Amino acid sequence: MKSFIDRDITNTIQEAGQYFPVICLTGPRQSGKSTLIKHLYADYRRFSLENLDVRSMAQKDPIAFLSQTTNGMVIDEVQQVPELMSYIQGIVDEHPERRFILSGSSNFLLMKKVSQSLAGRAGIFELLPMSMNETSDLPGSDSIDQLLYQGLYPAVCAEKNVPRFLYPSYVKTYLEKDVRELINVRDMAQFHTFLRLCAGRIGSVLNASELANETGVAVNTIIAWLSVLEASYIIFRLQPWSENTRKRLIKSPKLYFCDTGLACHLLDIENPEQLARDKMRGHLFENLIVMEALKHRLNQGKASNLFFYRNAKQEEIDLLLYEHGTLKGIEIKSAMTYNTSFEQTLQRAASLITTPLSKKAVVYTGNLENTNSDIQLLNYRHLHNFLQ
Repeated sequence: MKSFIDRDITNTIQEAGQYFPVICLTGPRQSGKSTLIKHLYADYRRFSLENLDVRSMAQKDPIAFLSQTTNGMVIDEVQQVPELMSYIQGIVDEHPERRFILSGSSNFLLMKKVSQSLAGRAGIFELLPMSMNETSDLPGSDSIDQLLYQGLYPAVCAEKNVPRFLYPSYVKTYLEKDVRELINVRDMAQFHTFLRLCAGRIGSVLNASELANETGVAVNTIIAWLSVLEASYIIFRLQPWSENTRKRLIKSPKLYFCDTGLACHLLDIENPEQLARDKMRGHLFENLIVMEALKHRLNQGKASNLFFYRNAKQEEIDLLLYEHGTLKGIEIKSAMTYNTSFEQTLQRAASLITTPLSKKAVVYTGNLENTNSDIQLLNYRHLHNFLQ
């Protein structure tokens, strides 16, 4: 059992600390934010606003609270007292040497206040659950079904918990709490139905009206619930690629979960053997690869810049990464055996997409690889090398 697993985002945060007096780290609950901050800033005093006594002091006398130390201060779950941001702004403007490390698990509440009060003063980063690159030497990382089933939350990766206990507790303890804080859900059973329906749509184009009909609530309610799931880092919406930026904003995105372990729990998948036979296995594998690409970007402090391509003829490229004016295209297949049909759309990419594709790859679960051809064939464990 490992007590601390090195995170790929570490160097990015340390570099940003040379330029910003405030570092803000957000991400889902239990993704390792507090552990990472404790490791990087062991000599800073730490305060958690989840503690009611600490929160009360911060609310009643914010200046006294923020003046408890001048060495450096870590404030966890800072979105609980958002007005602190304005006071932090005043302190770092007057005392540029002061350092504050802020963390929070609600992207919506935290980012709104940070952008208002700490613009230009804060380096803002997102920490998702572990990446395959971070867990390559941990138990279970060689079995794709085990990896998909257990997910990549640090507690599972470090063998401090197991999926059958962690994920039911996660939904009850954290997700329901965040939902109640952000919106008033009258019928939690209805919300649970919605969650499970979302899990069944992984890798599909999002249709809010369809979800509303199946859940039994209004479309506006579904839209609000999706926003809560995204703000709580439960889901990720992959936007469609279009050469026209405005069209990207009005077309429907695809739905993915930020962790496959949580998705498996919501799909009632109880072990890797069941997953191996489940119709959702291919969708969950696609989910894993999309999230790996997202983590790779976020760990460098970069915007997602991830898309998918689909045209009216249903020709599709699973994943596009836009950087430096070009695209990287990835076709995702859960099969272990290579088939030439995997490459068909990538071979035609130049006739479908005006923006040039600098690199193309098929990522699958087989061991045969070819990194020298125009379209690389990669085992999923080597995706990180392609994304570099």
